[in-house]
Amino acid sequence: MSAEETLENLRSATAGFDFIFANDLVKAEEIFKTKQESPFHLLGMGVCAFLQAALGMETGIMSEASRLLELAETGAKKQLKISKSLKSAGRFPAATEWELMYSDAIILFGMTHALSESYMGYLQCLYALNNAHSRFSKLYKTVFPQGLDAYATPATSHPPSRQPSLLSVSSGGHTPSVTPSPTSASSKSSGFFGRWGGTLTVSRSVSGTTTPNSYTSVVPDDGPIEDLIISGTAFGYGLFNLVLSLLPAKVKSVVGFFGFNHDRKLALRSLAVSATKNDVHSVFAGLALMSYHGVVLLMSGYQADEQHILKQYRAIVDKLEKRYPTGTLWILNRAKILRMSGDADGAIKVLQDGLTPDRPTVFLQADALLVFELAWLFLAQRRYKDAAETFLRITEINSWSHATYYFIAAGCHWSLGNFDEAQRLMEAIPGLIDKRKIGGKDLPTEVFIKKKLAFFKSKQVRLTGSEKDYVQAITMNPAEEISIFWNTHARIDKATAEAHINDWLALSPPTEVHSPYSAKLTPPSYPKPPPALDTPDEQALRSLLLGVTHRAAGSPGPARAFLLDAHKRQHKLTVSTWIGGVALFELAVLVLKEAARTEAESAAAMGQEEREDGTRAGDVEVGGGGAVTEDARETWARALKEAGARLDAAVALAGSEIDLSSRLESRIQMLRDEIAGKKEMLGL
Repeated sequence: MSAEETLENLRSATAGFDFIFANDLVKAEEIFKTKQESPFHLLGMGVCAFLQAALGMETGIMSEASRLLELAETGAKKQLKISKSLKSAGRFPAATEWELMYSDAIILFGMTHALSESYMGYLQCLYALNNAHSRFSKLYKTVFPQGLDAYATPATSHPPSRQPSLLSVSSGGHTPSVTPSPTSASSKSSGFFGRWGGTLTVSRSVSGTTTPNSYTSVVPDDGPIEDLIISGTAFGYGLFNLVLSLLPAKVKSVVGFFGFNHDRKLALRSLAVSATKNDVHSVFAGLALMSYHGVVLLMSGYQADEQHILKQYRAIVDKLEKRYPTGTLWILNRAKILRMSGDADGAIKVLQDGLTPDRPTVFLQADALLVFELAWLFLAQRRYKDAAETFLRITEINSWSHATYYFIAAGCHWSLGNFDEAQRLMEAIPGLIDKRKIGGKDLPTEVFIKKKLAFFKSKQVRLTGSEKDYVQAITMNPAEEISIFWNTHARIDKATAEAHINDWLALSPPTEVHSPYSAKLTPPSYPKPPPALDTPDEQALRSLLLGVTHRAAGSPGPARAFLLDAHKRQHKLTVSTWIGGVALFELAVLVLKEAARTEAESAAAMGQEEREDGTRAGDVEVGGGGAVTEDARETWARALKEAGARLDAAVALAGSEIDLSSRLESRIQMLRDEIAGKKEMLGL
């Protein structure tokens, strides 16, 4: 391949990647298909297939993604051998860029196996990652011999550690920025493969003023190839460690055989460094960070420094949305930020605007994520009609567990009193489950759903002598029950929480736990009163739901009492044996949130009595840029200890035989990370 041909291939592939992120997968694939012998184009095709498989859980596309990424890996390896004999054109060794491309293909190839969500798939992923491990470690040591402290991250605010964050891409510091156009296929300055494309024009701007929390980067300006190498290495090393840190416990036990060590905190910082750059790696790093931040904000229940996470999240979304304004993924994450910030209506509007018929829709898997997020928002807002319609709409554009979507939609129709439609949807579920199995097994959510259907039928037989119209035996909306696993109730507003509380307190028999809402009940929203809760499973579920919603409504005392009541019934549960572990997890979240509230109230009560150096007598400096009193520090120490004990007890109840135990296990690990972050902030 001549230098001119190589250059043209690189420019063409760069334009293809730009089209991917501009939400035009069709044009991207057209570009990549023009030169299928080129490793760059093969990697592009592999990335297209990988994104479709990952975002839409399209099992049929996974094998094609694997095939293309394997071809890209082979092509990159060949170029790596050829280029090693050439003279280096920059401050890094020759062929470093090909080493990166080769490693990119390896790690993406490995992750296609993990998408199967099977134990064997995870093991195959580990073998692929093992192949990339030494390469990324070597690259990291070469590119970052002094570590990452001198490199910028996407937001100027203190992370939950005693080390300050560095220059922000949105702060008053100086950072290079480019805005490649998806239509400029021949541009010499755009993105991924800039080394061969001549000089990259870098615009420098200063906005705002330097604040005491701003830091100046000591890293010299990078040329395009250095930008590629730094961003690529930071991305690969960060993603590699993050993936390892998030693998299920059973799979992590196998990791020891390969000698893996992972550091989630370093992984996130490495990805943040990559996200400040301007090549394709930076976009993938931003996507990885957005996905992680979104999951942590939704699923962990408590964050040691939520504002820092949101600021990092916003900075990444702002940058990528400005660069690729038509990209669906940035629309999705803009809505998630609004949802996590308490603006559910704003989030719904962003999603609905992103799904308007006049918008070009060619990335169906990404659009399905918008519909998925919208459906959960409708459910969280008790907009049951909209939620039912939207969950069923997902079945038209996404192949993942139609049984789950039907189950949720049926629950919504049950709440609306549309019992015939709810029954029709429920009866269709067994056939949907049989149609789609991964590795011959049901998905975890479908295992849960099958048990619930059997439970409803059994109760109907007990009540009427027949299974007919078994939705009449349902006592609480099944959609609200399954949404516990998506933590949907955690960020609802007080009015919505109180509406739930009213409905569940009105069920018979009355709860044994006192609630401040018991004396002011109004007729429930159910068109027909549900049957009595005559099983420990139903009573424990009601207490769990009431515990979570009382916490959301700002009643921590009753919330604790209800959660303890749910847990104490664990030994009597026959079907919903997952409730005890989840109740303990929610108790840990409650303890941490109460400690944070106490700290905030204490700080407000003390007013502005400050010493000349800006702190109060008895204050203890912490890494988050502020200070806490000794009393608050002691309160936190007790809370963190109790929360840790609750999580230990939850782990003991989350065995493999418990429904969706891996999801609870992941949430527990996320919360443990937040606890560790808070301890570090406090110096405990």
